[in-house]
Amino acid sequence: MSLIKKFATVASGTLMSRVLGFAREMLMAAALGTGPVADAFYAAFQFPNTFRRLFAEGAFNAAFVPLFAKEIEANGTEGAKRFSEEVFGVLFSALLVLTIAMELAMPLIVRFVVAPGFADNPEKYDLTVALATIMFPYLICMSLAAMMSGMLNSLRRYFAAAIAPVFLNIILVGLLANAWYRGHDGLTVGYALAWGVLAAGLVQLIIVWIAVRHAGIAIGFRRPKLTPNVKRLLWLALPAAITGGITQINTLIGTAIASGQDSAVSSLNLADRVYQLPLGVVGVAVAIVLLPELSRALKSGNKVEAANLQNRSVEFTLFLTLPAAAALMVISEPIVRVLYERGAFAASNSTPVVASILAIFGLGLPAFVLIKAFTPGFFAREDTRTPMYFAAISVAVNISVALTLFPSWGAPGIAAASAVAGWVNAAMLLGTLVWRGQWDRDAALMKRIPRLVVASAAMAGGLWFATREAGQWLGSAAPVYTQAAALTVLVAGAMIVYFAVAFGIGGADAGMIRRNIKRNRAKPAPSPVEPD
Repeated sequence: MSLIKKFATVASGTLMSRVLGFAREMLMAAALGTGPVADAFYAAFQFPNTFRRLFAEGAFNAAFVPLFAKEIEANGTEGAKRFSEEVFGVLFSALLVLTIAMELAMPLIVRFVVAPGFADNPEKYDLTVALATIMFPYLICMSLAAMMSGMLNSLRRYFAAAIAPVFLNIILVGLLANAWYRGHDGLTVGYALAWGVLAAGLVQLIIVWIAVRHAGIAIGFRRPKLTPNVKRLLWLALPAAITGGITQINTLIGTAIASGQDSAVSSLNLADRVYQLPLGVVGVAVAIVLLPELSRALKSGNKVEAANLQNRSVEFTLFLTLPAAAALMVISEPIVRVLYERGAFAASNSTPVVASILAIFGLGLPAFVLIKAFTPGFFAREDTRTPMYFAAISVAVNISVALTLFPSWGAPGIAAASAVAGWVNAAMLLGTLVWRGQWDRDAALMKRIPRLVVASAAMAGGLWFATREAGQWLGSAAPVYTQAAALTVLVAGAMIVYFAVAFGIGGADAGMIRRNIKRNRAKPAPSPVEPD
């Protein structure tokens, strides 16, 4: 299966999740707006979600996958099963202890870590504590699910792991639709969503557990024991968790700072949902697929294949994210108006603030995606510490810029800090790979990057002029169906302009697409389990 097809398999599940995520956020914006219940829910959900991405997705996609793949090559399915059970026993026990401790300390955590600004509003603070207490066990489910997803990815079974997150949004959309139908108040909606998050975690865990059993590996529980393999995993996982979750760390920091201003937390989250579509569909797909593929190439000593994988991945990410970033910067306000401007959100007149945040996130989008393309170059070589150091520098930059800009800019200042930190991190990762000789200069990539930038700029210019001409159909006074139709025409026209210019000036070519980025490599040893 070609690299593009693997990206597409993962991206299809992620796209479904993101589209349903839009539906969820649209319903939440209509039901809660950017009011106190929305602030409390987003802050409470951000906490377990950050832990999940730090210690589950980031750690296991970076540390577990190469070790699991190595175990398969060395000892076959039985060895991989034994290693998985060792890890499962330690992981489940540690998560159980962590969850109990966090539940007991939740009032202090919310006051001093998650949302210190809520302490001056007792009702919002108490609601945040209650919602966070309900949702935190979601971490156990999703961490175990992330481990099993890593196993599936190593076995080249990408679909189940990609489709499982869709069910979070299916459940929450169902709850919001029911709340709208029954006319529930905001507080009832907030509690329903919290219980829905916990239920979604259980559903996702069941899906990947079944998929792993179907792949031929039935995991049993072993008494927690720090075997050499587990120690190696932990040694790699801690820095990998910090590195893989750098975007979430910066988001959590932003949430804590934003809690000092009413509506800032929910405004940031609503904008975040929009830019997460290209980031999730492209960036997450590249990171998930590239790591095991790059690990195999390096283990087999095929440096030519490894270099090709890295360069083609960057080419693919920039081909799709540069125009997405340009569009977010130019038409952020029409996007926010169509998606959110109704119900409680319209009454609060939040569109300009959320749109400005979204435009700034657009500036950082290519950096956020490139980070996901660069870090596998370190993780596949079992170097998880170098990206961790860069992540720490990025966090320091984020905090400094956010604290500097927030008093005068408000929530958009936090978005700007995140974008600056993202570009700093991406530049350090690439510079180090080049300096170490682990990133070969690729003539095709160097030729295409400036041409893709030109194509994106041409598209952005066309969008800007078209938006001015279509102002009467995109304004708040126009019916929502008129706004949606006008926005659809704008986006379709922008895509035509971008692809026409990109192909016309050589930023992309039909051969690149037709080949599906096929790779010239020796056929690998067959996996003990046939891929989907």
